[in-house]
Amino acid sequence: MSIWSKISALLRGTAHEGAQTLVDANALKILDQEIRDADTAQGKARDEMAALVARRRMLENESKQLAEQARKYESSARAALAKGDEALAREVATRIADLERDSAQKATQTGELRTAEDRLRQIVAQTDTKIEALRREIEVVKVNESVQRAQSAVVSRAGATGSTLGSAADSLKRIKERQAVREEQFRAHGELEDRRTGADLDAKLQAAGILPGHVGADDVLARLQATAPSLQLEAPRLQIEDKVPARRDGSES
Repeated sequence: MSIWSKISALLRGTAHEGAQTLVDANALKILDQEIRDADTAQGKARDEMAALVARRRMLENESKQLAEQARKYESSARAALAKGDEALAREVATRIADLERDSAQKATQTGELRTAEDRLRQIVAQTDTKIEALRREIEVVKVNESVQRAQSAVVSRAGATGSTLGSAADSLKRIKERQAVREEQFRAHGELEDRRTGADLDAKLQAAGILPGHVGADDVLARLQATAPSLQLEAPRLQIEDKVPARRDGSES
């Protein structure tokens, strides 16, 4: 295959893919138009069937009228024979034969038209059934298309929401990490300041109770006990003891 043949095949393939993509993108519109075209064709078929029925009924009436006219001439032919006018009777018989032949031909045409009418009515009914079934399928396809479009929109929004939540979680994590770093900086700064001022060592001495100048409650009590004078406290006497006289034998009553 020459290079030009390959380029031609490429162009035709690209055009086919483009046309197929266009058809797929507008498939529902095409189906709707095809249904409308089918309805239009069915309308024309019904018009043709109505014309066929009218033609068949006209032929039936004509056939009946010819047959009735032939029967009327039969009585005339019998009357001519009764009068002995054989020539007139033959002429009437010839007319009767023509009428019966025409009536038979029209009856045959009527039968053919009825057969065609029945076949056309069956085709129209079958086509109506197919169109109705296709219309229902198209409605189902439209509903599915709408549902899938809605699902796609929901999935897209859910993905955007998930992305937003993920971004918010990342931001929150970075904020926490930054706050933790700041707390460590504050703690290190405080430790350096305590070391510079000696507050850290004072805290340890205070905890051990040996911080110079530190006076506790025990120290105060010890100092008070050491400086308090020694006193002999007498037990208090009750007033009743002063009112009771002492017995001569020295016993109490």
